[in-house]
Amino acid sequence: MTDTTARPNDTARPKSTAFSRPKRRLANEIDFWRGVALVSIFINHIPGIVLEKITHRNIGLSDSAELFVFLAGFSLRFLAESRTENLTPPRLFMRLEGRTFTLYAAHILTTVLALALLAGAALHYETPLILTWHNAQTFFQDPIQSIVGIAALSYQLGYFDVLPLYIVLMGTAPFVVLLHRAAPNLLLPLSIAIWATTLAFGANLPTWPIEGRWFFNPFAWQLCFVTGFVIARPTGFGAWARRNHFWLRWIGAAIVIAGFIVHWFDLRPDPFSVPQPYVFFVVEKTFLSPLRFLHLLGLVALVAGIYLWFDKFRFFQPVAAFFALLGRNSLHVFCAGSILSQAGQVTRFAAPISVATDLLVVVVGVIVMAVVAWMNEWRKRL
Repeated sequence: MTDTTARPNDTARPKSTAFSRPKRRLANEIDFWRGVALVSIFINHIPGIVLEKITHRNIGLSDSAELFVFLAGFSLRFLAESRTENLTPPRLFMRLEGRTFTLYAAHILTTVLALALLAGAALHYETPLILTWHNAQTFFQDPIQSIVGIAALSYQLGYFDVLPLYIVLMGTAPFVVLLHRAAPNLLLPLSIAIWATTLAFGANLPTWPIEGRWFFNPFAWQLCFVTGFVIARPTGFGAWARRNHFWLRWIGAAIVIAGFIVHWFDLRPDPFSVPQPYVFFVVEKTFLSPLRFLHLLGLVALVAGIYLWFDKFRFFQPVAAFFALLGRNSLHVFCAGSILSQAGQVTRFAAPISVATDLLVVVVGVIVMAVVAWMNEWRKRL
């Protein structure tokens, strides 16, 4: 969940289209939308909270997870084509696998803190029911197997299952970059083939010691990651998207409006009334169903470049700077947001449910996330 990019410099020439803006502004735009996604994820991980209704998952068919993974793939292109770092295959492998280990350590830490928070809440409120939240009961009933499962990424708590996906994607990122260098036109077709095969045969990684499968199927979600990487390319499909962005924006608007109508009037296909394999026709998150993926592409086509329009207004600039601050420090903010969202769940459990409580939980949580981001940047400057 962190920015793996080598920061682009300011010397790139501006182009005429929204997709080909100067690299520094592009990096700011990526950080801005990444920050928006982080706040949305924080809010969406507190079920029932009043502000959950205004996040874009409640007005369409995709949510912030797709946007975040797409932006991660988009950002990877900056590193892959960095002229300042000159990453040979061994250096590229070490760089990305080192980042993978950082993500792994962050996942272990946040999982342990989440379990400790649930245990502390259960003790404080004398409510053992809290120990059953988000698959945590398995850990408290069988800690030996659960510890092995946590270390192997096969045991994932609810709302803490995004990082395992990102660990797998970043662990395989060197192969994405090297395939792109060797055969750039093969990368996206191969990714689509893997995704389609996954949907057709239901392939997924198993969970253990709880019998089941990964909530975020990495075989399917790699398409979102690779698509972001490919669209960021200055040639090929990415160049085509830039040349035709005017028309793609209108198509994206139509897709987003259609997604809103489907969601608002509950027109989602019934899994029991569609052909098999049903995941091709329903709105299914685990396998990144075509409807969700199409909605993501429409949303990206619609909002790409809007940041530059907003940035011309003085009142928008502090807001943009705030969300970009969160986006630049995405791993730290994501981990803090994950723990804060669980603390928000406990708060809503213990306190009377009201709009005031919900607003307080969100405001305090976002402020703490911002403080974490600021402290990380302060540490880097030192």
